[in-house]
Amino acid sequence: MNSLPRTVRGGLTALVFLSTPLSAGLLTDPPADWQEGEYALPAPPREAALRAFFVSSASPNRFLIDEDSLTVGDDGVVRYVLVVRTPGGAQNVTFEGIRCAGWARRIYATGRASGEWSAARGAEWRAIVDNNYDRAPAALAQDYFCDGSAPPRNRAEVMRRLNGQVRSYP
Repeated sequence: MNSLPRTVRGGLTALVFLSTPLSAGLLTDPPADWQEGEYALPAPPREAALRAFFVSSASPNRFLIDEDSLTVGDDGVVRYVLVVRTPGGAQNVTFEGIRCAGWARRIYATGRASGEWSAARGAEWRAIVDNNYDRAPAALAQDYFCDGSAPPRNRAEVMRRLNGQVRSYP
């Protein structure tokens, strides 16, 4: 019986040590020599270019990525347009980026119904936390974009993964 409290204490201690660097941004801050590359806002998403991807069976929403907007930058950032549709017909469109090194995401802009982009407020890099709010970026990073902390080799690799094909290795 005495080992249970020690085990619980050990688990809580480990949780504190692991969560503190993450919440402080120590694991998501880019290395001092990392610089984000140039990017341009993409064209508004075309219906024919939207590809659904699985996020969670708990969400009634539909999650789609605009294939036309998908890029893998030399800076290691995967950029894409995310479209989220609710059962009631509402739609949210964002232009985002994911950095596999550091497990971070950034929302660059939000899409308007007119097809224009509006710069996102607070568009800094933030840790991806696999919770209800960040589930779509977490699913993209974990299941389609990242090889651990390494970005995909190229756009074609991400497209293979989105198409459900097995990862190809050299």
